[in-house]
Amino acid sequence: MLGKKKQKPRRPTGHFDTLISSRTTIEGDVHFSGGLHVDGRIRGKVVADEGTDAVLRVSEVGEVTGDINAPHVIINGTVNGDVYASAHLELAEKASINGSVFYNLIEMAMGASVNGNLVHQREPVGLLAQDGPAARQQQEQARASDRPTEPDEVPEDGGKSE
Repeated sequence: MLGKKKQKPRRPTGHFDTLISSRTTIEGDVHFSGGLHVDGRIRGKVVADEGTDAVLRVSEVGEVTGDINAPHVIINGTVNGDVYASAHLELAEKASINGSVFYNLIEMAMGASVNGNLVHQREPVGLLAQDGPAARQQQEQARASDRPTEPDEVPEDGGKSE
């Protein structure tokens, strides 16, 4: 149509450097940069290197048992743990997450399920540095300090001015 500008894609569409095949199980933490595609199973944390524009994709047959920390996360499989996506999170129709989801921008297809909390993070900085309960406690304290406080005293006229 006339006058419409072409939108750039919202998610990274690059190639994936590393593939964990459906016949592979990894026990232990995985640290990566670039693109990681998971068709197999990972039992441990999956963490993107800080300062990278890394992409993690968990396919329909993929499974991660542990926390995920990456800027761009695309899930169509199963995750048993918390997900921290500092830039973009896409949950496809067969995505199943048993844990809390911390995101900046989320895209969720009909059929995807999250059994936990969805927590919007305005600031992507610091999402990758999350370390579990201590970090969650700091987040709760920060949220509490952001809430407006009510005045202790109410004027005699009930707040009405003449």
